[in-house]
Amino acid sequence: MTQSHNPLTEFHWLIEVLQTVDVGVLVLDLEYCITAWNGFMENNSGIDSVNAMDQSLFDVFPEVPQDWFKHKADTVVQLRNRAFTTWEQRPYVFKFKNNRPITGVTEFMYQNCTFIPVISTKGVVQNLAVIVYDVTDMATSKIELNLVNQRLAELSRTDGLTQLYNRAYWETLFETEYMRLQRHEQDVCLIMLDIDHFKRVNDTHGHQAGDKVIRAVAHEIADNSRGTDIVGRYGGEEFVLLLIDSDIDNTYQFAERLRNKIAALQVVTEAGVLQVTVSMGVACWLPKYQHHGQWIEAADKGLYRSKEKGRNQTSIQSD
Repeated sequence: MTQSHNPLTEFHWLIEVLQTVDVGVLVLDLEYCITAWNGFMENNSGIDSVNAMDQSLFDVFPEVPQDWFKHKADTVVQLRNRAFTTWEQRPYVFKFKNNRPITGVTEFMYQNCTFIPVISTKGVVQNLAVIVYDVTDMATSKIELNLVNQRLAELSRTDGLTQLYNRAYWETLFETEYMRLQRHEQDVCLIMLDIDHFKRVNDTHGHQAGDKVIRAVAHEIADNSRGTDIVGRYGGEEFVLLLIDSDIDNTYQFAERLRNKIAALQVVTEAGVLQVTVSMGVACWLPKYQHHGQWIEAADKGLYRSKEKGRNQTSIQSD
């Protein structure tokens, strides 16, 4: 048996679907006054449809940016074509509270929206429909995944004990800087730094005390470095600093200031208050270096010269 065609019944079902569908449906006239909206809009806004009908959209939703919305709407009406906005472009158009228990970590509902021109039987655009999709679950999941990926990326390039760059990542940045200098010469200097008699600290006071010493030295290095400097833990008690746009005189002065500040540190440990010194080697970039390893070797030679001369000093390697 087939159901007889009944326009009134079809209209009733259409209204019922629009009221219960789990997306927002908002219809505006060309003056941006609300001519229709469904239960989704009413439930999430907390505004009864009676109080919304024939009102300006911008009075009912003052948080909607007028210039942006009107530009979007005018484009849809003039081109007679749909337009979209995603939560990544704009987290929400309508400031609805997020009521989902699973994604309760976010205060507002993330939304994707579709703008649709409503064309009359005469082919004239008479209204603008806006469809609002609640994409909070998807958006929250993606944001959390991005945060996890960022954290993993940080962990992959950060030394866990000192929070400086680890050796592998520092060497990647160092090699990139070396290659840049082949094209654009600039004053860039490398410092290699080693904590004096660190093995004695570990053997006498234990590895926990040794870790506190390393962290204290790393903190002093980071605190005194510029944002443009590339600083890392090279291994064990050894650190590396690449000073961008710094000539040999400025680098030496910086190294000496840092050395004196580290010597003045008082590292509080369970074994008591410890004081340590560091030795440094400085080598500035030279065009004769055929690969970045030669630059590191030069700074390393300066470091060992400081150790041979009695430690707690800075030596420049210029050859």
